[in-house]
Amino acid sequence: MGCSGCRVRLNFGKALSRVSVFLTMVLIFTYFFYCLTGFCDSVPRTLYSQGALEGDYDTLDDRRRILEERGPRLFPPRNRTASADAQQVDAAGGLAQRMLEPEGAPSNGIPVSNTFGTKRFPQAIIIGVKKGGTRALLEFLRIHPDVRAFGAEPHFFDRFYDKGLEWYRNLMPRTLDGQITMEKTPSYFVTKEAPARVCTMNCQTKLIVVVRDPVTRAVSDYTQTLSKNPGLPSFQSLALKNSSTGLVDTTWSAVRIGLYAKHLENWLQHFPLSHFLFVSGERLVSDPAGEMGRVQDFLGLKRVVSDKHFYFNQTKGFPCLKKPEGSSRPRCLGKSKGRPHPQIPSEVLQRLRDFYRPFNHQFYQMSGQDFGWD
Repeated sequence: MGCSGCRVRLNFGKALSRVSVFLTMVLIFTYFFYCLTGFCDSVPRTLYSQGALEGDYDTLDDRRRILEERGPRLFPPRNRTASADAQQVDAAGGLAQRMLEPEGAPSNGIPVSNTFGTKRFPQAIIIGVKKGGTRALLEFLRIHPDVRAFGAEPHFFDRFYDKGLEWYRNLMPRTLDGQITMEKTPSYFVTKEAPARVCTMNCQTKLIVVVRDPVTRAVSDYTQTLSKNPGLPSFQSLALKNSSTGLVDTTWSAVRIGLYAKHLENWLQHFPLSHFLFVSGERLVSDPAGEMGRVQDFLGLKRVVSDKHFYFNQTKGFPCLKKPEGSSRPRCLGKSKGRPHPQIPSEVLQRLRDFYRPFNHQFYQMSGQDFGWD
């Protein structure tokens, strides 16, 4: 009996020991599981999921409008001044960074995701042109895991240069080794001071210019302005100095932007032609994968963005991105993209085509590309 009792106590002790070991292992496993989960959440998200502010936010005003539609009024109304715009750039940069943080990131101090990488000056800039397809190009590029881009247009080299290069660098997203920092501000291409200023930052900067038939571009430019100012005079009254003589008014910005050769001459005083890539806005619509292949080659990137990423949106009339991984819907540019153009008299359009023809041919020779606008 005594020995029998000893055996019972011994077996009970062994069972208790096994249960203790089992519970300890469960606790250790649970601890590592949560640690690993937290670590994964702290890693910066891939660029494919950067569409937190997806849509039409080419300018800070557009970003302001979208943020007000989607949430509380993060930016209170203020008078439109250069100082106020600069404050909005600061706020937009900080907000974009916060919106890209993983869920559960610390709400004070430095976010976990911001401890990865370094803020660098852009190695490549999309410098133009307005209404050429720059927003589409930037959004397509952001699919690439080796591209990080500031979402809004910083306008540093044309409006906020007095803020200093350090202010500009701090706007940029953090990048890891092997990633490219980019930004896009289409007005740089037509700003006289911009080339020298960009070269002061880095004369090795790669420059991308998205160009489009200057007549179609002018109509698109006018359409955008008309949507914001319905009382705008007619296109023909702005484009022509005198309807009877048919003289084109080059003081109107919508016309002046399309003088690509004139603007390129200014840039070539500071950068060699090899630093430029001229992207066709038309081909960016008809063959986005083909144009993106050229862009990726120019930037020294592996060809990641391809046909599989695009589908053609019949309603908008241009390509959109297929549903990204982890998203419930495809990514397409905002409502203001693909607006129907107003009817312009054919004789006015022809007059503009005649006006632009010599400038187009000069641009073809300078760029080494025939865009077929004539």
